[in-house]
Amino acid sequence: MKFTPRQPREDVNVSKEHPLVEAGTLIAGLGLILVAILVALVFLVELVLYFVPAEKEAQMFASWSPGDLVSVSYDDERLEQVESLLARLARHWPESQYPLRLEIHDSPAINALALPGGLIVVTRGLLDSVESENELAFVIGHELGHFRNRDHIRGLGRGIAFGILFAAISSTEGSAALGVSLADLTLRGFSRRQEAAADRFGLRIVHREYGHVADAWRFFERIDRSMDEFADMVGYLSTHPSPKNRVRSMIEDAGENGWSISGELTGLEW
Repeated sequence: MKFTPRQPREDVNVSKEHPLVEAGTLIAGLGLILVAILVALVFLVELVLYFVPAEKEAQMFASWSPGDLVSVSYDDERLEQVESLLARLARHWPESQYPLRLEIHDSPAINALALPGGLIVVTRGLLDSVESENELAFVIGHELGHFRNRDHIRGLGRGIAFGILFAAISSTEGSAALGVSLADLTLRGFSRRQEAAADRFGLRIVHREYGHVADAWRFFERIDRSMDEFADMVGYLSTHPSPKNRVRSMIEDAGENGWSISGELTGLEW
């Protein structure tokens, strides 16, 4: 047989797959890799943080202020009164290893946050919305519940993981800002189970302080009814469970523990 040399085909190095299909496969593969890296980062960071004692955590964040997350209102005249309420409520959690602090976020949104190191942030909008000290006491007691269960540490792990990932894949200012925003969201987001446990602890704190739990859930009943103010409620609803479900669970919890749902309410000084 005589060998006849021939030129290779022009498409010998060209895939038979459509370019869009190849591009989609590549993007999907990279996406899966990034997700796997993120999951591993979250697991490793949360594992490390879990073994950091609460006392050590408080030392690490003693001088930290949430400047990147909120605009602290240092001149709000209500700060001293809310700090006094926090101190009274904290006495009912004597096992706490946190030197608790409180700041007011200068925002009309209605929200409250538990941040690392024992820092509780309540918004100006929240303080404008509560109608009794009992309502505010439950909100603060709920955030104390997150500290007791160390839920914020799990959120912090997710935030750090997002920050590391975005710092690794991009150095642009826009991507860095996006990373901070995602870290903020993960820091504040707790599961329904964590929120329910914090509610139970907060209600117990309210009962210990006042001898009853009257009005503890009145704030959430108003949120459920106030659809006209929905825009202001978005901040709280995005980081906390449905108000209607919370009220139902709290009433059931009070009944199971034999706590009175009526009693004298304590007014606010503003």
